[in-house]
Order: sequence, then C-alpha cells, then structure tokens
Amino acid sequence: MYSTETKESALISGDVIQDSQLVTLNEHFDVRGSFTEVFQDNWNSVINPVQWSMVKSEEQVLRGMHYHRRHDEYFCLVQGSCYLGLKDLRPESSSYLKSSLYYLTASDLKALIFPRGVVHGWYFIEPSLHLQAVSESYEGYGDEDNFGCRWDDPQLGIPWPFESAIISERANDFGSLDELPPFYKERL
Repeated sequence: MYSTETKESALISGDVIQDSQLVTLNEHFDVRGSFTEVFQDNWNSVINPVQWSMVKSEEQVLRGMHYHRRHDEYFCLVQGSCYLGLKDLRPESSSYLKSSLYYLTASDLKALIFPRGVVHGWYFIEPSLHLQAVSESYEGYGDEDNFGCRWDDPQLGIPWPFESAIISERANDFGSLDELPPFYKERL
C-alpha cells in the first residue's frame, strides 16, 4: 500500500480513468507567501467550469459516492489530505468498469479532473479544504442528475484504507452500484 508519509499526491491503486487528469499545480513562492494558478482552459481537459465551490470537511468525512450523467468535475485539495476514489461507468470508455484510488495532499498541489459518468467520492484523513468545479451549476442539475451509491459497495473495486466514515444522511440511504441509472454518451 502507498505510504502517505511521502507527502506526494498520486494514483495509488487501480487504473487511470479515460479522460481524467491529475494536473500538477505550480506554486510560486516569495517573501509574502505563494501564488498558484488552479485552473487554465488551455489544459484541454474535459471540464468547462460554470460553478466553483469551496468545501470544508472534518477528519474521517466521506463525501460520495456521487454519480452524474451530465457534468464533469474538478477537485483540488488546498488544505489537508484525502483519498479520492473513482469508478468508470461509461460503456464506450477504454477504462469502462475500472477503478482508481488517489491520495491527495495539500503539500503537493495537484488537481484531479474527471468526466461525467464516473462515480466519485473523497475521504478526508484530517480537517481539509478543497476547491470543486462543475460544468453545470447545481441549480441546473439539482436532484435530477445527482445520484449516489454506497461507498463500501464491493463492486466499486476501490480499496479504501479505512473501515468506517462519517457520511451524510442522504449518502446513508444510497443503494448499490447496480442501482445507479445507466450512462449515455450523449449529454442528457
């Protein structure tokens, strides 16, 4: 298993999901502190962000597992450390049904960008802060494209390195991976 003591953000288990990117962010330091560009449209990523959010999470919180058929996402941890799991449900993808587990740490700034049709969730090892962008605002997708499944469903194939997590009431009611609606290549 990957040692989180190395303080490097990396894919630690599974396969790279097609159309996902782990992007290194360059932090520029001077006597005042630092400056980091967290997104550039010239990265040629799948996301065209329309909503940015800042999210604070406590230790042992798991947010997910979420699934969207219409929008892409961007995740950047700016404080703390976390595990981020992915499962590709896009039948046309070269990584169909493959899973990934990433370790991300604010001491090694990277952003993970991934497409619609990928189940995703993040578990915070310590109190953390992350930036998140989506290609469709919550007002636009709300409950009609905001699905989920249990984080501990064995069919996810994600080797989470913990046995329990603090989850939302909604996530507590999530069903199995098999209960998620199918993904369609064309945007709904």
